[in-house]
Amino acid sequence: MAKQDGRRLESAATVPVALTIAGSDSSAGAGIQADLKTFSALGVYGLNAVTCIVAEIPGKVSQIEPVSAGIVREQIEVLVKNFRISAIKTGLLCSAEIISAVAKAIGGTDRMSGQRIPIVIDPVIVATSGDPLLEPAAIEDYEKELIPLATLITPNLDEAERLLGTEIKDRQSMHRAGKELEIEFGTAILLKGGHLRGGDAVDLLFIDRKVVEFSAPFVRGVATHGTGCTYSAAITAGLASGLSLEVAIGRAKKFVTEAIARHFRWTSPSGKNLDALRHWP
Repeated sequence: MAKQDGRRLESAATVPVALTIAGSDSSAGAGIQADLKTFSALGVYGLNAVTCIVAEIPGKVSQIEPVSAGIVREQIEVLVKNFRISAIKTGLLCSAEIISAVAKAIGGTDRMSGQRIPIVIDPVIVATSGDPLLEPAAIEDYEKELIPLATLITPNLDEAERLLGTEIKDRQSMHRAGKELEIEFGTAILLKGGHLRGGDAVDLLFIDRKVVEFSAPFVRGVATHGTGCTYSAAITAGLASGLSLEVAIGRAKKFVTEAIARHFRWTSPSGKNLDALRHWP
């Protein structure tokens, strides 16, 4: 038995580990719950640091309650000191204080772990439903403290508009915005164009002054949430597993498209459809 247990331990030691720092979604379709489901589906062991509690269902955010910045930082630091983390992602951070705490905690991960850890920042500012999720004053803290640590930033069009203060209405303006963001922040930008009209959902990666396109058929008739969380988590899982950035994004694009197409659907007592991503086959 000991030998068998030893084999199990040896096998577990080879599983890549990723950390998500984000909010907890009560309907389990977005946030930390979506991230952990995605990590597991892609063969990665997921750790989490909770930044806030979100009472929501697909299409509606009822209330957000941040946790203390101190416990956010402690969650991260105790994990980094004790696990060999291969990649980190951030999602909903709620407030300037939490953003600052996260930046301080993950800014020292290279020193604590002894290795360069890829960091994927999903700048969650507005929910899919349109509900604001981040204090306006905190966007400046994002730009000054957290974004400089990023390996990749994954804004959707609404988030990119808020970061740049400009409108993005078509593919041409999307190209301009992505180039501006790459220059401004000095890191790779994956600009998600799913909100643009058209037959395909097209995302553009801006890296080293070149543009790489990732496209998939737009899945219609599904009103869900958590797509951005799932996408960035799938990219993080790929990086944790040793994939290159472009390969990780390509695999993640396929994963999130299939998760939307295979969605769950329930009907609420009021007769409203509730759609949720399916994170496993």
